[in-house]
Amino acid sequence: MAHPNLNYLRPGSLPHMYCPGCGVGQILNCLIYAVKELDLDMNKVVTIGGVGCTSRIPAYFNTDAIHGIHGRNLAFATGVKLANPELSVLVIMGDGDCAAIGGNHLIQAARRNLDVTVIVNNNMNYGMTGGQVSPTTPTGATTTTTSRGNIEKPFDLCKLVEAAGGTFISRWTTAHIPQLINSIKRGIMHRGFSFIEVVAQCPTQFGRYALGLRDPVENLRWLRENSVTKTQAEKMSEEELRGKIIVGDFVEKDEPTLVEQYEVILKKAQLIQR
Repeated sequence: MAHPNLNYLRPGSLPHMYCPGCGVGQILNCLIYAVKELDLDMNKVVTIGGVGCTSRIPAYFNTDAIHGIHGRNLAFATGVKLANPELSVLVIMGDGDCAAIGGNHLIQAARRNLDVTVIVNNNMNYGMTGGQVSPTTPTGATTTTTSRGNIEKPFDLCKLVEAAGGTFISRWTTAHIPQLINSIKRGIMHRGFSFIEVVAQCPTQFGRYALGLRDPVENLRWLRENSVTKTQAEKMSEEELRGKIIVGDFVEKDEPTLVEQYEVILKKAQLIQR
């Protein structure tokens, strides 16, 4: 008997392209469970991806989809949402796609409170193209382009989006599956810019070069052992938090969305024409 979740995958899309133990497969599975539990109409869901391992998810997920260019996912999402506000728009990105070439689109979409759900796989490197340093690579980490250690300070993506104006912000890891599914569900149902960061394992690149761990289970164990909840973090010193991944739901607030503001302008224009 076929697994019921296969109904949410595009026919003929398997086998997938991901390395054994890649966290992207877990993110796709969590997304399927979230959509399934919300009982969304798949004809009213659009998934958008750019370039990279994570951005291939729309190629497997059985919805209308855009597989665009590197970093421009949120530009496409803006057009889709404004053209048809009834659609649930899911934007799937990697950390490089999101915070490097796509960084300006990220802060502008958050500033505008664009009513879409963004899921970012933060595996702390450019996994598809060789394991190069990315904007979220920890300081001191070894990658294929930082053989003596990364000298740069990484972005805290959740703080970045909060400062820019995001109205639902959450972070979990691939070692926190129930919490991640719940946050994706809440993000989809939230009215406004929802940002869900998933810190995930990349055994082939980051795990191998930065952590010395090629086994996916060891990578997951490392994520679990190095994560602390928001509540735990509030009781810890700056020294104790160094190198830790703080997980939890950080922001949830109600503010006017870009679509709502756009509809006000359209109504005013219609009144003027009359």
